[in-house]
Amino acid sequence: MEILKVEHLSKTYGTGEAKVEALKDACFSLQKGEFAAVVGESGSGKSTLLNCVGGLDTPTAGKVLLDGQDLFAMKENRRTVFRRQNIGFIFQSFQLIPELNVEQNIIFPILLDYQKPDKRRVDEILEVLGLTERRHHLPGQLSGGQQQRVAIGRALIMRPMLVLADEPTGNLDSKNSQDVMDLLMKASRYYQQTILMITHNENLTANVDRVLKVRDGELSDLGGVRV
Repeated sequence: MEILKVEHLSKTYGTGEAKVEALKDACFSLQKGEFAAVVGESGSGKSTLLNCVGGLDTPTAGKVLLDGQDLFAMKENRRTVFRRQNIGFIFQSFQLIPELNVEQNIIFPILLDYQKPDKRRVDEILEVLGLTERRHHLPGQLSGGQQQRVAIGRALIMRPMLVLADEPTGNLDSKNSQDVMDLLMKASRYYQQTILMITHNENLTANVDRVLKVRDGELSDLGGVRV
């Protein structure tokens, strides 16, 4: 089942001599439960790709279809709600709310939609992420690895169609980086979660389903086999 389809996506900044083609005619698709990594050097265009796929930035040309719905055919308000309900984001800098504890940070997207959290779902995610004993701790009382686990839980709680992970291990040491990758892999397999992750560290892509590479704004599919 195809969840994401990106068609001829391009993004240009500036004009004339200042013109920069950050993304050039990118095309790819992801199936439900597929875990894909986008690799590339700093400035290659991979963050631009992720921001356009997530509807955080508007492409110059092309389409992003999520479960058949064109993100950029929507009005901005509708796209904001659709994004919140269907796309989970994991950022390098965690972006947790310091005044909220672990559980409150995880359920925050649900509260934004004026919904009531499913206690069993919350308990399950806390258990899967190894945060049950930390559910009442504030972010400032957690290690970097634990904070990133909270960010993963927040991305998963709405059962989104797509999770976008922006350098999720960038601020972590090697052990915590591997722990986060293991958790993302578990989410992909256990919840059949579709994940698109960008990283500059190709060592973290060993077990993902597919590897995409961006170089000078051009996307290529390096393939990959699930192990």
